[in-house]
Amino acid sequence: MDPASPILLFDSGVGGLSVLAQLRQILPDAPVIFVADQAGLPYGTKTEAQIAARVAGLLGRMSERYRPRLVCIACNTASTIALAAVREVLEVPIVGTVPAIKPAAAMTRTGVIGLLGTAATVRQAYVDNLEREFASDKVLLRHAAPGLVEAAEGKLRGQQVDRSVIETAVAGLRDQPRGDEIDTVVLACTHFPLLRDELAASFGSNVSFIDGAAGIARRIADLTENQLFNRIASDRAITTGTLADFAKLTSTLARHGLHSIERF
Repeated sequence: MDPASPILLFDSGVGGLSVLAQLRQILPDAPVIFVADQAGLPYGTKTEAQIAARVAGLLGRMSERYRPRLVCIACNTASTIALAAVREVLEVPIVGTVPAIKPAAAMTRTGVIGLLGTAATVRQAYVDNLEREFASDKVLLRHAAPGLVEAAEGKLRGQQVDRSVIETAVAGLRDQPRGDEIDTVVLACTHFPLLRDELAASFGSNVSFIDGAAGIARRIADLTENQLFNRIASDRAITTGTLADFAKLTSTLARHGLHSIERF
């Protein structure tokens, strides 16, 4: 294994920075390439076939170019739909992102859990299976909140978060039967932890939030255990969208150790 071989973190946008932040704490010396498929954003409104084809195709080409030691799909929507397809294409370890239903079931005191995700994520059979396996004795209320993706992307660009978007997402859970009993909310999109403070202000102090970022970072650390790391150049952030738009995130990306940006 080449010590300079990077870990490739892939997301539909920049929500995967929440995963990168956790990874930096565990593996600060690991070279990283962060990819934002902004040309394909949003994923949540696309069909399963479109998402699977796009993600598998992009990661296949990116693996040929960047030669990563491991690929992390830091996107719940892409993972729940395209993980199997990507594993057929690539020969390196693949780490996916799944809604943190198992730890949420262990956390809840009332037995009522809320789940916020994209439209594509909340309807997946994958989520049904997680609920059946880990929360069969709980009540899991789901709500698609695609507006939170745009709000999170805007926040990282220094834009004011629209409170109505937050309130709509919260009401989407609270207004369901037993929604007033929710005490734990699964943030089933890597963008959503970027809005944790705004969501907490609306849900109230009795609600806890959980996402999969820390668990993903630990899994990456496990799979790269005893491997050598050598960062010979600045870690890169890559977009499939326009470079001019991506450049607006330069300061945010730099805070995450990404000091070079380019277009794929």
